[in-house]
Amino acid sequence: MSKIYSLKGKIQNYAWGGTQFIPNLIDIESNGEKCAEYWLGAHNNAPSVVLVGNDEIPLNTFLSENLSEKLGENIADKFGRLSFLFKVLDVKEMLSIQVHPTKIEAEKGFKKENELKIPLTATNRNYKDDNHKPEIMVALSDFWLLHGFLPKDQIIATLKSIPEFSHLLPIFKKEGYFELYKNVMEQSTEESNKILQPLIDRILPKYKAGEIKKSNPDYWAAKVVDSATNTSVLDKGIYSIYFFNIVNVGKGAAVFQDAGIPHAYLEGQNMELMANSDNVLRGGLTPKHVDVPELLKHVTFEPTVPNIMKGDLQKDGVERIYKSPAPDFELSQISLKKEEKYTGTSKTAQILIVLEGTVIIAEEDTEISLKRGDAVLILANASYKINAQNKSILYKATAP
Repeated sequence: MSKIYSLKGKIQNYAWGGTQFIPNLIDIESNGEKCAEYWLGAHNNAPSVVLVGNDEIPLNTFLSENLSEKLGENIADKFGRLSFLFKVLDVKEMLSIQVHPTKIEAEKGFKKENELKIPLTATNRNYKDDNHKPEIMVALSDFWLLHGFLPKDQIIATLKSIPEFSHLLPIFKKEGYFELYKNVMEQSTEESNKILQPLIDRILPKYKAGEIKKSNPDYWAAKVVDSATNTSVLDKGIYSIYFFNIVNVGKGAAVFQDAGIPHAYLEGQNMELMANSDNVLRGGLTPKHVDVPELLKHVTFEPTVPNIMKGDLQKDGVERIYKSPAPDFELSQISLKKEEKYTGTSKTAQILIVLEGTVIIAEEDTEISLKRGDAVLILANASYKINAQNKSILYKATAP
């Protein structure tokens, strides 16, 4: 049996996606449809397709036959499935503010909603599976995101400097992050509209005139309203833009997001690697279901200092590993000059995608040529070589 196979991902057409980046990457014609994510993985919602001879086999089905052999005994025993989900994201409009549950809470929530017979496709469903969803992203462009709560002194300065928020200052000083967040998220639409509308009226003309920098929360708050189809209801996620860190990540740098850290991608393209899950608890900037009581159970109510990682360059000088505490996945970048080689050994399954250039990957008698946007599946216990035909950049997903 061969240990390397060509792999085709699945496009996810979410409203916040762009129309060009992903079609250009995988060399398909853009029809103007929003292409937000390109999934490379075995998640049941959108499994990738493995090319075996003339057959196209869903990756989850392919791996289920001889799971221990294909994933390696350690990972197969520990997770019982491919432990990660690999994605390319094109963030044109802001994503919803979200938090992911821990593994234990995901199992409890999934079991409870199943017992309540809430369909998996129901709009009010919080838990799509029984897994946690820590995730790491590496920027493919200049990238902006919200990531965790600001330090206490910065929250206080914000509440003091924005007249509409001044009434929240005593709440924060006395009760802290939880009560501040709970207060704004539990407001009625009428109440939040009344507070936020004067703020929006003040900043929107400046945003439209191009007078606000992206590092200023006013920019993103105004963008929310400017891009909304219904401006009669102001999204309560606007508060979070002022309460969370606004993080700018340069190309090739990474950010890890663990359970409980509230976050939202704002703009740019990235590679994203996560545990094999689709569990999202939303906190605004979305027309989708926001379950405030459930959300409040899972948010980490403490300041977060963003850690922008450059990755650890390996001894070979070509592979840069972005380490995280997650046992489910490990992300790395392989950067090759023309005719440079990379030698790899897989202890468990790996998925690689080419972002730039053309390479040939060889394992024993199997050889596959990969151009920009092409992906490959490598099974456990394979020794392989990648030969760069020109300057090439690949991203690799595996489990540590």
